[in-house]
Amino acid sequence: MRLAGFLDPDLVVVPQIAPSKAEAVTQLLDAILGKYAFLDRARIEEAIAEREAVENTSMGRGFAFPHARSEGVDRMYIAVGISHAGIPDETPDGEPLRAIVLLLTPRNISRLYLQTLSAFMKLCRTPRLRQTLFVARTPEDVMRAIWDSGVMVEDELLARDIMRRPVISVSQECTLKEVANMMYKHGISGMPVVDEYNRVVGEISERELILAALPDFAERAQREGAQEGPEPFEALLKRENQITVRDLMTPPVSIVDEDKTVVELAALMLFKNVRRVIVCNDGELVGLIMRSDIVSRVIRG
Repeated sequence: MRLAGFLDPDLVVVPQIAPSKAEAVTQLLDAILGKYAFLDRARIEEAIAEREAVENTSMGRGFAFPHARSEGVDRMYIAVGISHAGIPDETPDGEPLRAIVLLLTPRNISRLYLQTLSAFMKLCRTPRLRQTLFVARTPEDVMRAIWDSGVMVEDELLARDIMRRPVISVSQECTLKEVANMMYKHGISGMPVVDEYNRVVGEISERELILAALPDFAERAQREGAQEGPEPFEALLKRENQITVRDLMTPPVSIVDEDKTVVELAALMLFKNVRRVIVCNDGELVGLIMRSDIVSRVIRG
């Protein structure tokens, strides 16, 4: 079904004038409750605040997607606000908010909610569609722009719906020191290794970095009290600018395409003990999914 089919022009606020994201969300909630007064405002507001406290829902490119699953609603409700002036907020790219989409669902329809959110994310990643929305003057303009985009809400939750993008990757020529710095800076435990065409050729993780210092760990452990040569990590640090990713990387464990279902991904991670799955499109790296993404984006929402 087209994304536009889930929208109601009565729940489109344009132009939206608000001094803050919180006030803009309140205006959108007012629009929903103005038409559906039987909904439980207190429960909804509590769920929205709880979700925002966990993670800022301002995604960059001028978009924010405040959303919540709550016992205070009986089905999915979507309200859209378009700000011509821009609303200040802490955003990944420093851009003010121009479009705010409030999604409310009961706790028992998380799949539809996530697929709808994914459809909106696809919309916001397309520059032409963003600009059309940002200059919309009426609710009908907004509805027409989203309809004409052709963006669909898919029947199943797929890898593309929850994968991380852009992906932090590394080339084979990077040094051990550079890789360690990247892992620390981005708070990650591993990353794909790509060639000059952004095609995946391997993986590198904290495990490979540690193994570089202890290549003969099993043998060393059998020598009781043996202390031959320099301390292994000290020796490794002396060569951190000479050792490259090419020397350390392993073959990629799991590569899937964007159409892999989340159920299949969860089974792969569980039964094959896979911590991260690399997502490719025609061989090119497009995303990454961690076990924590299944928890945070599907179970927690």
